[in-house]
Amino acid sequence: MLASPALLLALISAAAFALSGSFAKSLFDVGWSPGAAVAARIGGAAAVLLIPVIVTLVRNWAAVKGSLGRVAIYGVVPIALCQLFYFNAVQHLSVGVALLLEYLSPVLLVGWAWAMTRQRPRVLTIIGAVSAMAGLVLVLDLAGGQKVSVEGILWGLAAAVCSAVFFIMSARSGDNVPPILMAGGGMAVGAVMIIGLGITGILPMAFTFENPVFAGTQVPWLVPVLGLVLITTVFAYVVGIVATRGLGSKVASFVALFEVLFAVVWAWILLGELPRTIQLLGGVAIMGGVVLVRLDELRGSPRRGPSYSVDLDAALPAEKLPAEAPQP
Repeated sequence: MLASPALLLALISAAAFALSGSFAKSLFDVGWSPGAAVAARIGGAAAVLLIPVIVTLVRNWAAVKGSLGRVAIYGVVPIALCQLFYFNAVQHLSVGVALLLEYLSPVLLVGWAWAMTRQRPRVLTIIGAVSAMAGLVLVLDLAGGQKVSVEGILWGLAAAVCSAVFFIMSARSGDNVPPILMAGGGMAVGAVMIIGLGITGILPMAFTFENPVFAGTQVPWLVPVLGLVLITTVFAYVVGIVATRGLGSKVASFVALFEVLFAVVWAWILLGELPRTIQLLGGVAIMGGVVLVRLDELRGSPRRGPSYSVDLDAALPAEKLPAEAPQP
């Protein structure tokens, strides 16, 4: 069965993440810098989740104390650095090109899984990858001349690596770290890092208390800030982790491509930016790619054995370990 609770949660998470662009744009229009928006988003989420994180940490201390380093890495790489690298890419490239580079993470994951498992992806996975990425290009509507910056491309690729790390770290189905602790603890670490970069002047911080226009109406500045914190961060990350553990990193990374499609829809509804026909066709291509990858995971192949593995944290079978691999 193609549909599943995990798949539904992944789509809900993607829709929530996609709202960040609309919320953030209203803040940028009244003078907020990207760094300040990221700091408010992550810092606010860390504050909201502080009590649940502390309670969860105390109750599960014996089980999770050995995993706190991984939680810190999660906060630094998939949360803080991913957003920082993306905004640096935006400084040198158009938003569309920067976002396209970041969403190369599914392709990176397929390549990484191929290298680690030494099994070539089956035809459906390859077709699904090509369809999804082609659809992403159409949704972003990159037709026309684009200014190309080598520095911007490198920043965008760095964001893609961080995005891939998010799916790898979130996909541990047997993880002993509760999703609320992984998300909230990671937010706290990420917030400290982003605010630290702001204090040192590395990341520009500018904000105002001027009321922005959101969805065609002037609203208090707290409305988009709370939207960024509660909807696009707290809710989206926690639900995303739960969904990724149910789907596996590769499938979840492809479903996350719907974030771009949802972002177009939200911009249409909230900002009056009507999608073009080419963008709608791109959405169909993305959905087709996700369906093909999901089918490939579920159906398996009599010729190639079980379904192509999506658990990038799973140990390789003994016969596939290199001869020189150190023994535990």
